[in-house]
Amino acid sequence: IPNIQTADGPAGLRVSTHTTCFPCETLIACTWNPGIQRNVGKAMGEECTQHNIDILLAPALNIHRDPLCGRNFEYYSEDPLVSGKTAVQVVKGIESTGVAATIKHFICNNTERFRIFSNSIVSERALREIYLKGFEIAVKEGKPKCLMTSYNLINNIRSSSNFGLLNGILREEWKYKGV
Repeated sequence: IPNIQTADGPAGLRVSTHTTCFPCETLIACTWNPGIQRNVGKAMGEECTQHNIDILLAPALNIHRDPLCGRNFEYYSEDPLVSGKTAVQVVKGIESTGVAATIKHFICNNTERFRIFSNSIVSERALREIYLKGFEIAVKEGKPKCLMTSYNLINNIRSSSNFGLLNGILREEWKYKGV
């Protein structure tokens, strides 16, 4: 059984050879053009197939929650509707090439520095209306094959082991079937 090859790449495939540097995700969202957004995703997927990459760790669609977040250039917007709808098109574009898309960082990634120690304290209402909404749209409409959790804690519970978040909301409420 061959190994599955993954690569990071919200702004373009990150491997040790020459690849395309796509516009940052904020600019892709600013087009307000689903066709362009899908074509960007398709171009990313095609480049993955040229480099034998099976899973692209993109797109990233956290909310611009903190202006100092080191990954805001990888996130679409401060608006969950814009983030979700843009991610849907990029996911569909990537996956139209046979490459699996990975939406990330599920959820509330606010910092890069010591992010495994970061604790996002947020109410359930704000989580559902702001921080989860873009992911919900991307999961339900885009049906990405993969999802990556964030490294931080959310209300004192690590996102990667948050049963209520991963099984309750993601699997049961949203009916997510991916990896």
